Amino acid sequence: MYRTMEKKLMAWRQQTPEDGRKPLLLHGARQVGKTHLLKELGRQAFEHTVYLNFETNPAMAALFQDDITPGHLVHEIELMTKTPVIPGKTLLIFDEIQASERALTSLKYFCEMMPELHVAAAGSLLGITIHREHYSFPVGKVQSMYLYPMDFEEFLLACGEEGLAGEIRAHAETLEAFPEALHQRALALYHDYLVVGGMPEVVQSYTKTHFRDIAGVQQEILDNYASDMAKYAVPADTVKIAACYRSLPAQLAKENHKFQYRVVQHGGRAATFAAAIDWLITAGVVLPCTKVKAGELPLRAFEDVSSFKLYSSDVGLLVQQAGIPKELILKDLPNLYLGAVTENYVAQSLRTMGYDLFYWTSDQTAELDFLLQCGMEILPIEVKKGTKVRSRSLDVYRKRYDVANAVRFSERNFGREGTLISLPLYAVFALEDGRKLE
Repeated sequence: MYRTMEKKLMAWRQQTPEDGRKPLLLHGARQVGKTHLLKELGRQAFEHTVYLNFETNPAMAALFQDDITPGHLVHEIELMTKTPVIPGKTLLIFDEIQASERALTSLKYFCEMMPELHVAAAGSLLGITIHREHYSFPVGKVQSMYLYPMDFEEFLLACGEEGLAGEIRAHAETLEAFPEALHQRALALYHDYLVVGGMPEVVQSYTKTHFRDIAGVQQEILDNYASDMAKYAVPADTVKIAACYRSLPAQLAKENHKFQYRVVQHGGRAATFAAAIDWLITAGVVLPCTKVKAGELPLRAFEDVSSFKLYSSDVGLLVQQAGIPKELILKDLPNLYLGAVTENYVAQSLRTMGYDLFYWTSDQTAELDFLLQCGMEILPIEVKKGTKVRSRSLDVYRKRYDVANAVRFSERNFGREGTLISLPLYAVFALEDGRKLE
């Protein structure tokens, strides 16, 4: 299955140390496809691939206990793997690097002493481990990338819908309405994606057996997340982390999606659960969206850190976690929770494109779903789950601030009304082409 990250990885492979190439550190939540992408890069672009997993193979981690200079390590790795490690021809992969502090530190020396060798590392809970163990992170000596679950465009490509994905991008640029048949087909696939989500193993299952096995795969991933909470958190925090994560469907079911500690536990307070929420964010299993007090540049300067929402990093996992029957979404039946699912989908899509997530309220009388900072422009976004698109909150915001453009996502077709751009929900991924909307 094609991932847009492949282009970035190939660009890294083609760089030289003179271009500024450094060892690569690929971050991302567990099971989003980091290992597969790195192995595929090795298969396509190198003569040899040497793969070391520090979590499943402690013997490899032992190699890094003493001398971690690149010359010594490469010699030992060649003996252990019986594979040549040749600069320019070999990709050296360090997987689950958070399991070996010395391996992480060694990236600094590969950068300084053997920059011609391509070294790529991946870690599912790297940030958590570094914070907990106070690792010496090789600041300035690695190039970091972040991998998220598959977005809707990647889902379409996995389903053999390359043509449809291309048409969506083209119409997002021109805002010319889709033919009704294509619009309905895209909406149907979008509803499928809400149930499936973007975890690669789940998407692969969907392409082979449709919906028959996806719930079991999703539940296995959720169970693995729960295991990580016990493994990578101190015992005193494990229960709190799990409780915060379990509360996510209830948090989003409220009319006001602001995270409330009392939903986690009666009488709950920030002092009790703040560290648990930080763990979930750092682990990449939830996405924060912070309230801003004003729609002014720069948005981060107007954050109200005491008010925030949390979204699931994968909409399919949210649907599974909430226990929503898939028929409610696939058949577009009346469902009060669909608004929360839709908003989560948009949040996930925007974050995948690299946008920081903010929302805005006006004296508790209006709430705008998202504000994006796009260069010198602040782009207000309203999300509607269906075709009813009355946007009171967006109207309030536009009256208060000078808005060059605004975006409304709904199940309506492409279009434009003055400065209001109407995009169908299946076209969120194309907004990256609209950072300079005119």
